[in-house]
Amino acid sequence: MKIVILDSYTAVSTDLSFDCLKEITRDITIYDRTQPQDVVARIGNADIILINKTQITKDMLEQCPNLKYIGIFATGFNMVDLEYCKEHNIVVSNVPGYSTHAVAQLTFSFILNFAFLVDKHNKEVHEGKWVENDTFCYYDPRITELYGKTLGIVGFGNIAKQVARIASAFDMNVVVYSRTKYPEYESENLHFVDMDTLLQKSDIITLHVPLFKETEKLINRDAIAKMKDAAILINTARGGIIDEQAVADALNSGKLAGAGLDVTAVEPILPTNPLLTAKNCVITPHIAWSCREARARLIGVVCDNIKAFQKGRPQNNVAK
Repeated sequence: MKIVILDSYTAVSTDLSFDCLKEITRDITIYDRTQPQDVVARIGNADIILINKTQITKDMLEQCPNLKYIGIFATGFNMVDLEYCKEHNIVVSNVPGYSTHAVAQLTFSFILNFAFLVDKHNKEVHEGKWVENDTFCYYDPRITELYGKTLGIVGFGNIAKQVARIASAFDMNVVVYSRTKYPEYESENLHFVDMDTLLQKSDIITLHVPLFKETEKLINRDAIAKMKDAAILINTARGGIIDEQAVADALNSGKLAGAGLDVTAVEPILPTNPLLTAKNCVITPHIAWSCREARARLIGVVCDNIKAFQKGRPQNNVAK
Protein backbone atom coordinates (compact mmCIF):
# COMPACT_ATOMS: atom_id res chain seq x y z
CA MET A 1 0.00 0.00 0.00
CA LYS A 2 1.48 3.31 -1.10
CA ILE A 3 0.78 6.54 0.80
CA VAL A 4 1.61 10.03 -0.47
CA ILE A 5 1.34 13.08 1.77
CA LEU A 6 0.97 16.17 -0.41
CA ASP A 7 1.19 18.97 2.18
CA SER A 8 2.63 17.74 5.44
CA TYR A 9 4.20 20.86 6.90
CA THR A 10 1.19 22.51 8.50
CA ALA A 11 0.30 19.35 10.44
CA VAL A 12 3.73 18.28 11.68
CA SER A 13 5.64 21.59 11.52
CA THR A 14 8.99 21.03 13.25
CA ASP A 15 7.77 19.34 16.44
CA LEU A 16 5.74 16.28 15.40
CA SER A 17 6.17 13.28 13.10
CA PHE A 18 4.23 10.72 11.09
CA ASP A 19 5.67 7.73 12.96
CA CYS A 20 2.22 6.22 13.39
CA LEU A 21 1.98 5.80 9.61
CA LYS A 22 5.02 3.50 9.65
CA GLU A 23 2.85 0.95 11.46
CA ILE A 24 0.66 0.93 8.34
CA THR A 25 3.23 0.88 5.53
CA ARG A 26 6.86 1.73 4.80
CA ASP A 27 5.94 2.99 1.34
CA ILE A 28 5.38 6.62 2.30
CA THR A 29 6.35 9.69 0.29
CA ILE A 30 6.11 13.02 2.08
CA TYR A 31 6.03 16.49 0.54
CA ASP A 32 5.97 19.65 2.64
CA ARG A 33 3.86 21.44 0.04
CA THR A 34 2.54 20.66 -3.44
CA GLN A 35 1.67 23.12 -6.19
CA PRO A 36 -1.48 22.39 -8.25
CA GLN A 37 0.51 21.54 -11.38
CA ASP A 38 2.44 18.84 -9.48
CA VAL A 39 -0.49 17.07 -7.78
CA VAL A 40 -1.16 14.37 -10.40
CA ALA A 41 2.49 13.44 -10.89
CA ARG A 42 3.08 13.20 -7.16
CA ILE A 43 0.03 11.05 -6.56
CA GLY A 44 1.10 8.67 -9.34
CA ASN A 45 -0.11 5.16 -8.52
CA ALA A 46 -0.66 5.80 -4.82
CA ASP A 47 -3.51 3.98 -3.07
CA ILE A 48 -3.83 6.63 -0.38
CA ILE A 49 -3.16 10.34 -0.30
CA LEU A 50 -3.18 12.62 2.73
CA ILE A 51 -3.83 16.33 2.37
CA ASN A 52 -4.50 19.44 4.38
CA LYS A 53 -5.49 22.23 2.01
CA THR A 54 -4.31 20.88 -1.36
CA GLN A 55 -7.18 21.05 -3.85
CA ILE A 56 -8.15 17.67 -5.31
CA THR A 57 -10.33 18.22 -8.38
CA LYS A 58 -12.24 15.93 -10.71
CA ASP A 59 -9.62 16.43 -13.44
CA MET A 60 -6.87 15.32 -11.07
CA LEU A 61 -8.83 12.32 -9.81
CA GLU A 62 -9.53 11.11 -13.34
CA GLN A 63 -5.79 10.83 -13.89
CA CYS A 64 -5.20 8.78 -10.72
CA PRO A 65 -7.25 5.58 -11.20
CA ASN A 66 -5.42 3.66 -8.47
CA LEU A 67 -6.51 6.08 -5.74
CA LYS A 68 -8.82 4.50 -3.19
CA TYR A 69 -8.63 6.77 -0.16
CA ILE A 70 -8.13 10.48 0.67
CA GLY A 71 -7.33 11.38 4.25
CA ILE A 72 -7.71 15.00 5.33
CA PHE A 73 -5.66 16.68 8.05
CA ALA A 74 -8.66 18.86 8.89
CA THR A 75 -12.35 18.88 9.69
CA GLY A 76 -13.33 20.79 6.54
CA PHE A 77 -13.45 18.89 3.25
CA ASN A 78 -14.40 21.51 0.64
CA MET A 79 -10.99 21.04 -1.05
CA VAL A 80 -12.02 17.63 -2.44
CA ASP A 81 -14.50 16.89 -5.25
CA LEU A 82 -16.79 14.72 -3.15
CA GLU A 83 -19.24 13.98 -5.95
CA TYR A 84 -16.53 12.32 -8.03
CA CYS A 85 -15.33 10.38 -4.99
CA LYS A 86 -18.85 9.15 -4.23
CA GLU A 87 -19.36 8.03 -7.82
CA HIS A 88 -16.04 6.15 -7.88
CA ASN A 89 -16.09 4.70 -4.36
CA ILE A 90 -13.12 6.71 -3.13
CA VAL A 91 -13.28 7.05 0.65
CA VAL A 92 -12.67 10.56 1.99
CA SER A 93 -12.11 10.72 5.74
CA ASN A 94 -11.81 13.92 7.74
CA VAL A 95 -11.05 14.49 11.44
CA PRO A 96 -13.97 16.03 13.30
CA GLY A 97 -13.56 17.48 16.76
CA TYR A 98 -9.78 17.42 17.13
CA SER A 99 -9.48 21.20 17.63
CA THR A 100 -12.68 21.92 19.55
CA HIS A 101 -11.00 23.19 22.70
CA ALA A 102 -8.25 25.05 20.84
CA VAL A 103 -10.65 26.98 18.59
CA ALA A 104 -12.92 27.84 21.52
CA GLN A 105 -9.83 29.01 23.40
CA LEU A 106 -8.82 31.40 20.60
CA THR A 107 -12.41 32.62 20.33
CA PHE A 108 -12.28 33.71 23.94
CA SER A 109 -8.75 35.05 23.53
CA PHE A 110 -10.23 37.53 21.07
CA ILE A 111 -13.20 38.27 23.31
CA LEU A 112 -11.03 38.86 26.38
CA ASN A 113 -8.61 40.99 24.40
CA PHE A 114 -11.44 43.30 23.39
CA ALA A 115 -12.96 43.32 26.88
CA PHE A 116 -9.81 44.72 28.51
CA LEU A 117 -8.00 45.94 25.37
CA VAL A 118 -4.99 43.91 26.47
CA ASP A 119 -3.00 44.36 23.27
CA LYS A 120 -3.64 48.12 23.18
CA HIS A 121 -2.66 48.66 26.82
CA ASN A 122 0.49 46.57 26.46
CA LYS A 123 1.52 48.54 23.36
CA GLU A 124 0.93 51.88 25.08
CA VAL A 125 2.81 50.86 28.23
CA HIS A 126 5.82 50.02 26.07
CA GLU A 127 5.42 53.37 24.32
CA GLY A 128 5.82 55.11 27.69
CA LYS A 129 2.28 56.28 28.33
CA TRP A 130 2.09 54.71 31.80
CA VAL A 131 5.51 56.11 32.68
CA GLU A 132 4.24 59.57 31.75
CA ASN A 133 0.91 59.20 33.59
CA ASP A 134 0.12 61.39 36.61
CA THR A 135 -1.73 58.68 38.57
CA PHE A 136 -0.96 55.09 39.52
CA CYS A 137 -3.06 53.59 36.70
CA TYR A 138 -3.49 54.27 33.04
CA TYR A 139 -6.50 52.86 31.21
CA ASP A 140 -8.79 53.21 28.24
CA PRO A 141 -12.32 53.86 29.57
CA ARG A 142 -13.82 51.53 26.96
CA ILE A 143 -12.75 48.42 28.91
CA THR A 144 -15.68 46.33 30.01
CA GLU A 145 -16.62 43.15 31.87
CA LEU A 146 -18.28 40.21 30.20
CA TYR A 147 -20.71 39.58 33.07
CA GLY A 148 -24.26 40.12 31.83
CA LYS A 149 -23.24 40.72 28.21
CA THR A 150 -24.98 38.79 25.43
CA LEU A 151 -22.91 36.47 23.27
CA GLY A 152 -24.46 35.50 19.95
CA ILE A 153 -23.26 32.15 18.59
CA VAL A 154 -23.94 31.37 14.94
CA GLY A 155 -23.97 27.59 14.54
CA PHE A 156 -24.04 25.03 17.32
CA GLY A 157 -21.56 22.26 16.56
CA ASN A 158 -18.93 20.98 18.98
CA ILE A 159 -16.86 24.18 18.96
CA ALA A 160 -19.88 26.40 19.46
CA LYS A 161 -21.06 24.25 22.37
CA GLN A 162 -17.65 24.62 24.02
CA VAL A 163 -17.77 28.39 23.48
CA ALA A 164 -21.18 28.44 25.15
CA ARG A 165 -19.79 26.52 28.14
CA ILE A 166 -16.97 29.03 28.53
CA ALA A 167 -19.44 31.92 28.25
CA SER A 168 -21.46 30.45 31.09
CA ALA A 169 -18.37 30.61 33.31
CA PHE A 170 -18.34 34.39 32.73
CA ASP A 171 -22.07 34.61 33.51
CA MET A 172 -22.84 35.80 30.01
CA ASN A 173 -26.21 35.47 28.34
CA VAL A 174 -26.03 33.30 25.22
CA VAL A 175 -28.27 33.37 22.17
CA VAL A 176 -27.78 30.80 19.44
CA TYR A 177 -28.84 30.64 15.81
CA SER A 178 -28.72 27.11 14.41
CA ARG A 179 -30.60 25.19 11.74
CA THR A 180 -30.89 22.38 14.28
CA LYS A 181 -32.45 23.13 17.65
CA TYR A 182 -31.19 21.41 20.80
CA PRO A 183 -33.91 21.77 23.45
CA GLU A 184 -31.70 20.06 26.02
CA TYR A 185 -29.32 23.04 25.91
CA GLU A 186 -32.01 25.64 26.57
CA SER A 187 -31.58 27.28 29.97
CA GLU A 188 -32.09 30.52 31.81
CA ASN A 189 -28.97 31.90 30.14
CA LEU A 190 -29.02 30.13 26.74
CA HIS A 191 -31.77 30.48 24.17
CA PHE A 192 -32.18 29.54 20.51
CA VAL A 193 -33.35 32.47 18.40
CA ASP A 194 -33.69 33.45 14.76
CA MET A 195 -30.80 35.18 13.01
CA ASP A 196 -32.32 38.66 13.12
CA THR A 197 -32.89 38.41 16.86
CA LEU A 198 -29.31 37.27 17.38
CA LEU A 199 -27.97 40.20 15.37
CA GLN A 200 -30.10 42.68 17.28
CA LYS A 201 -29.46 41.41 20.83
CA SER A 202 -25.78 40.40 20.80
CA ASP A 203 -22.96 42.50 22.21
CA ILE A 204 -20.51 40.00 20.71
CA ILE A 205 -21.15 37.68 17.75
CA THR A 206 -18.98 34.64 17.08
CA LEU A 207 -19.22 32.50 13.95
CA HIS A 208 -19.02 28.69 14.05
CA VAL A 209 -20.54 27.42 10.80
CA PRO A 210 -18.98 25.73 7.76
CA LEU A 211 -18.53 27.66 4.53
CA PHE A 212 -21.30 26.61 2.18
CA LYS A 213 -23.27 28.51 -0.44
CA GLU A 214 -25.85 29.30 2.25
CA THR A 215 -23.29 30.77 4.64
CA GLU A 216 -21.10 32.65 2.15
CA LYS A 217 -21.03 36.35 3.16
CA LEU A 218 -23.60 35.62 5.85
CA ILE A 219 -22.27 38.67 7.67
CA ASN A 220 -22.83 41.34 5.04
CA ARG A 221 -23.94 44.98 5.03
CA ASP A 222 -27.56 44.11 5.74
CA ALA A 223 -26.62 41.85 8.66
CA ILE A 224 -24.24 44.45 10.11
CA ALA A 225 -26.95 47.13 9.90
CA LYS A 226 -29.12 44.99 12.20
CA MET A 227 -26.38 44.65 14.83
CA LYS A 228 -26.05 46.73 17.94
CA ASP A 229 -23.85 49.77 17.57
CA ALA A 230 -20.34 48.98 18.82
CA ALA A 231 -20.85 45.21 18.65
CA ILE A 232 -17.81 42.96 18.32
CA LEU A 233 -17.46 40.28 15.65
CA ILE A 234 -15.35 37.10 16.02
CA ASN A 235 -14.63 34.69 13.17
CA THR A 236 -12.58 31.55 13.75
CA ALA A 237 -14.53 29.51 11.17
CA ARG A 238 -13.98 30.39 7.50
CA GLY A 239 -13.09 33.74 5.96
CA GLY A 240 -15.76 33.60 3.27
CA ILE A 241 -18.54 33.72 5.85
CA ILE A 242 -18.07 37.48 6.12
CA ASP A 243 -18.13 40.21 3.50
CA GLU A 244 -14.66 41.55 4.24
CA GLN A 245 -15.20 44.98 2.69
CA ALA A 246 -18.47 45.42 4.59
CA VAL A 247 -16.81 44.46 7.88
CA ALA A 248 -13.87 46.79 7.22
CA ASP A 249 -16.25 49.66 6.46
CA ALA A 250 -18.22 48.97 9.65
CA LEU A 251 -15.02 48.99 11.71
CA ASN A 252 -13.84 52.23 10.18
CA SER A 253 -17.21 53.92 10.73
CA GLY A 254 -17.46 52.73 14.34
CA LYS A 255 -20.57 50.62 13.72
CA LEU A 256 -18.46 47.66 14.87
CA ALA A 257 -16.23 48.29 17.86
CA GLY A 258 -13.87 45.48 16.95
CA ALA A 259 -13.32 42.30 14.99
CA GLY A 260 -11.20 39.30 15.91
CA LEU A 261 -10.44 37.22 12.83
CA ASP A 262 -8.38 34.04 12.48
CA VAL A 263 -9.38 33.44 8.87
CA THR A 264 -9.72 35.39 5.63
CA ALA A 265 -11.40 34.64 2.32
CA VAL A 266 -8.03 34.17 0.59
CA GLU A 267 -5.14 32.69 2.58
CA PRO A 268 -2.42 33.74 3.06
CA ILE A 269 -4.10 37.14 3.41
CA LEU A 270 -3.74 39.38 0.38
CA PRO A 271 -1.90 42.69 0.83
CA THR A 272 -4.97 44.42 -0.62
CA ASN A 273 -7.36 42.98 1.98
CA PRO A 274 -9.26 45.95 3.47
CA LEU A 275 -9.20 44.38 6.92
CA LEU A 276 -5.44 44.94 7.17
CA THR A 277 -5.98 48.68 7.51
CA ALA A 278 -9.36 48.64 9.27
CA LYS A 279 -9.67 50.11 12.76
CA ASN A 280 -9.74 47.79 15.79
CA CYS A 281 -9.25 44.67 13.71
CA VAL A 282 -7.16 41.91 15.30
CA ILE A 283 -6.06 39.27 12.80
CA THR A 284 -4.24 36.02 13.52
CA PRO A 285 -2.88 33.82 10.69
CA HIS A 286 -5.27 30.82 10.87
CA ILE A 287 -3.79 29.47 14.10
CA ALA A 288 -6.85 28.31 16.05
CA TRP A 289 -6.35 24.67 15.09
CA SER A 290 -2.59 24.58 15.34
CA CYS A 291 -1.51 24.14 18.96
CA ARG A 292 0.69 21.08 19.44
CA GLU A 293 -1.90 19.11 21.38
CA ALA A 294 -4.53 19.55 18.66
CA ARG A 295 -2.12 18.67 15.85
CA ALA A 296 -0.97 15.53 17.69
CA ARG A 297 -4.60 14.53 18.11
CA LEU A 298 -5.20 15.26 14.42
CA ILE A 299 -2.35 13.04 13.23
CA GLY A 300 -3.45 10.25 15.54
CA VAL A 301 -6.99 10.23 14.15
CA VAL A 302 -5.71 10.36 10.55
CA CYS A 303 -3.74 7.17 11.29
CA ASP A 304 -6.77 5.57 12.96
CA ASN A 305 -8.91 6.47 9.94
CA ILE A 306 -6.51 4.67 7.61
CA LYS A 307 -6.41 1.58 9.84
CA ALA A 308 -10.22 1.47 9.88
CA PHE A 309 -10.25 1.75 6.09
CA GLN A 310 -7.78 -1.14 5.81
CA LYS A 311 -10.10 -3.28 7.91
CA GLY A 312 -13.01 -2.49 5.57
CA ARG A 313 -14.77 -0.30 8.14
CA PRO A 314 -14.11 3.30 7.03
CA GLN A 315 -14.76 5.94 9.66
CA ASN A 316 -15.37 9.68 9.32
CA ASN A 317 -16.13 9.10 5.63
CA VAL A 318 -17.65 12.28 4.17
CA ALA A 319 -18.01 10.80 0.66
CA LYS A 320 -20.85 8.38 1.14
